[in-house]
Amino acid sequence: MTDAIDPVDQPTPRRKPKELITTIGGRPMKPSTLMMGYGYDPVLSEGSLKPPIFLTSTFAFENAAAGKRHFEGITGKRAGGAEGLVYSRFNAPNQEILEDRLAIWDGAEEALSFSSGMTAIAILMLAACKAGDVIVHSGPLYAASEGFVAKIMAKYGVTYVDFPAGATPEQLDEVMRKAKAQAEAQGGEVPLIYLESPGNPTNALVDVEAVKTARDAHFDPDRCPIAIDNTFLGPLWQRPLDQGADLVVYSLTKYVGGHSDLVAGSVSGKKRFIDAIRALRNTMGGIADPNTAWMLLRSLETVELRMERAGQNAERVCAFLSQHPKVEGLGYLGMIKDPRQQDIYNRHCTGAGSTFSVFIKGGEAECFRFLDALKVAKLAVSLGGTETLASHPASMTHLSVPDERKAALGITDNLVRISIGIEDPDDLIADFDQALAKV
Repeated sequence: MTDAIDPVDQPTPRRKPKELITTIGGRPMKPSTLMMGYGYDPVLSEGSLKPPIFLTSTFAFENAAAGKRHFEGITGKRAGGAEGLVYSRFNAPNQEILEDRLAIWDGAEEALSFSSGMTAIAILMLAACKAGDVIVHSGPLYAASEGFVAKIMAKYGVTYVDFPAGATPEQLDEVMRKAKAQAEAQGGEVPLIYLESPGNPTNALVDVEAVKTARDAHFDPDRCPIAIDNTFLGPLWQRPLDQGADLVVYSLTKYVGGHSDLVAGSVSGKKRFIDAIRALRNTMGGIADPNTAWMLLRSLETVELRMERAGQNAERVCAFLSQHPKVEGLGYLGMIKDPRQQDIYNRHCTGAGSTFSVFIKGGEAECFRFLDALKVAKLAVSLGGTETLASHPASMTHLSVPDERKAALGITDNLVRISIGIEDPDDLIADFDQALAKV
């Protein structure tokens, strides 16, 4: 169980109680308890136990002076941000309650919600970089993230240096030296180190502590934040801010949303970095809509229960798959064979998760036969939902990645990515058994 943080009390009158209660009997309450009401006062909404969905584009100011003060905060003319609700491209009740609760899970100072995980990533990178800059990133990344860095950011004069997820401290030191020299040659700097751990779809882990040490040795930490996509393990099984990351990115579509019925994203972390991302989000839009924010508030109440059940199911399913004669290997964090990866897992993770890769003996044809034969598990991309999903990354989510890059990252034709849901584990095992019989 993740320990609670002591959130900063900065009440917004329309939606928050005057006193935000975060302790009980002299001890901090856990996130799972705070998800039931933190940041919301029923008295301010006609006694409604749950926050209503606020379907409005704009908000009435109490007076002209208040309107001026709020816009001074929104535009940055006054430090501290908006003191009240202004316009739903900037802030709104459902989104602000959601952001307060997301920050609790990661132990973050603040959080921002977005219309998708990729919107969060894109605005994060655009807010950090200018022409001539160099992004340092781990690999593999989600294919759309990697493509955004390599193709879209390149249009604006931003280049990158990447390194394998399991890089050693010595390798990371060399990567930072290379990135620094590249930035100096281009007249820029290194304004962002972007990680994904575990990597999609291989589950390769990044040593965040070693990245922080290398970053601190070569760059100003206040000008070069470490951001990490924590979608595979967060918010329950990994808390990267504790290992030295500055920002945590999520596709809330996955485990946090958890029901395969919404698309959203978030960034949480240190306020000084969040402020710059918020300013660009205010300009570009991309904030989560109120209905999606409301659905995520619903989902946060059960995220711990769902993830724990899915994790237990995955442990049993992987125990079965590891012994199956048609399975060549598993990329499951509960069965790590590499000592370096095991060391990172021991220091950074509190659980193995429920998304993993299974390597089927053969290639694409054998994987397709397996996928087409599934009865309980659904053939679909995405992960972290209540249902079990299976897909073939090389021909689906990572199809756009060049073949040589896929080979270097271990995204092979015989890799199937599986996200275990909350079904009965015996039914899942029986389903995988009969599907493997068709291979």
